[in-house]
Amino acid sequence: MDNHSSQPDHSSDKAPETLTDRQGHPITDNQNVRTVGSRGPTTLENYHFLEKITHFDRERTPERVVHARGAGAHGVFQAYGTAGDEPVSKYTRARLFQEKGKETPVFVRFSTVIHGGHSPETLRDPRGFAVKFYTEDGNWDLVGNNLKIFFIRDPLKFPDMVHAFKPDPLTNAQDMERFFDFVSLSPEATHMITFLFSPWGIPANYRQMQGSGVNTYKWVNQEGTGVLIKYHWEPLNQGIRNLLQKDASDIQGQNFNHATLDLYHAIEQGDYPEWELCVQVMEDGEHPELDFDPLDPTKLWPPEQFPFLPVGKMTLNRNPEDYFNEVEQAAFGTGVLVDGLDFSDDKLLQGRTFSYSDTQRHRVGANYLQLPVNAPKNRVATNQSGGQMQYQVDRAPGQNPHVNYEPSSLGGLKEATPRGKEHEPLIEGRLVREKIERTNDFGQAGDTYRAFEDWERDELISNLVDALATCKPDIRERMISHFTQADADYGRRVAEGLSSVSTDDSPTVQPKHEPTVEQAAKRSHEADPY
Repeated sequence: MDNHSSQPDHSSDKAPETLTDRQGHPITDNQNVRTVGSRGPTTLENYHFLEKITHFDRERTPERVVHARGAGAHGVFQAYGTAGDEPVSKYTRARLFQEKGKETPVFVRFSTVIHGGHSPETLRDPRGFAVKFYTEDGNWDLVGNNLKIFFIRDPLKFPDMVHAFKPDPLTNAQDMERFFDFVSLSPEATHMITFLFSPWGIPANYRQMQGSGVNTYKWVNQEGTGVLIKYHWEPLNQGIRNLLQKDASDIQGQNFNHATLDLYHAIEQGDYPEWELCVQVMEDGEHPELDFDPLDPTKLWPPEQFPFLPVGKMTLNRNPEDYFNEVEQAAFGTGVLVDGLDFSDDKLLQGRTFSYSDTQRHRVGANYLQLPVNAPKNRVATNQSGGQMQYQVDRAPGQNPHVNYEPSSLGGLKEATPRGKEHEPLIEGRLVREKIERTNDFGQAGDTYRAFEDWERDELISNLVDALATCKPDIRERMISHFTQADADYGRRVAEGLSSVSTDDSPTVQPKHEPTVEQAAKRSHEADPY
């Protein structure tokens, strides 16, 4: 018997717009708490108030340590069925790529990396470019940045890097001396610094920037053969645009949400941004003929040797219905791959793969994958359950509900049939703590400097001189040495720019004297108390 069949239906008693609490109770007074007399005090049984205020107290999930400021949109990925001029099946059996015109829903979150949740979107910072593909085989997360390289190559350095880039633990203000103290002792960052302090360090907005997987991945075909892969998102109709520092400062003075609003309004107006997904393919192996290790995320693969092969197009065509539900709670992880996609031995990638999903379980909760924006579109069946905010049990149709383990002969879940031969790379060697052999920390930084146009080099030097002006002599000298090893003209111009700037020789980190700190008091207007 239906336990609710004899209950009267009062749903028609409430108009569709009637305010309720989270239990569905209609709220007749949302202006006044219940008190003893009109002046109070209040009483403890103010259930509506208690529910409302305690939820409000918990409205914010812990902010992302990195990538806190973000914007997002829904869209679709359309496969070409090819990788350049060849069938894509030559390289991967991943089903989302196989058929020309095949469409896969996506959700994309753009972000800034270092700064907080409401920081200006004009600050010099890498931009995150994370794409969630809702494929027929489950989700695939392609988590990267706008710039194609990174500061470090070893995940052990990541917490220290972020600490150095984040605010001082004493003053709670970011400090370029802390930033360059770390960078000057991490020569592999020279290439990234060259991009970051050039106009490429401030994209004009999220629509008009490139994206990259940054790390090296693998594709695996039906025979189990793997190849090394780099992913690149290239804007199609909207082009690529960057900002000079003076223009970014002007925009920030008027609107520090410009990139979020740009994306939102473009989609609302039907001006849908599009990117082409391209891959670079390299035979799996160490490639001793190269002057760098292909697994090194501080390096670019030369496109003349490893051309960009288009494999599909992404269009963003729908804004989120609610920012918190879909953008803030969206959770990505580099380990979220589907059949036909695989990991390389890239150390930074393997460190990210643990860290990302662990962060989401801490930040959003153990059942973050049951939230609509994170849940795959295909059926989920696991033997996992419990934890805070479980929305449903991941049970298959016909599964014996008494069996939550595998293997079982009592009607439990069964393993899937492999769709192709397992990729089995040969791994041998001693367990060591060593850098990769071909570090070549400065070669590509010099190539990038020389490839810049004159105005880009001018902006790079100006920004570096301004940033290094607050640093002690030894930090400056190390950075000038790195730039000189990249390109003699590069180092000379930075040194000349800093030659007229006084230095602080104090042996310990001190809060820097900032002229802007005094401007607010000097330029303010006196007022009487009221």
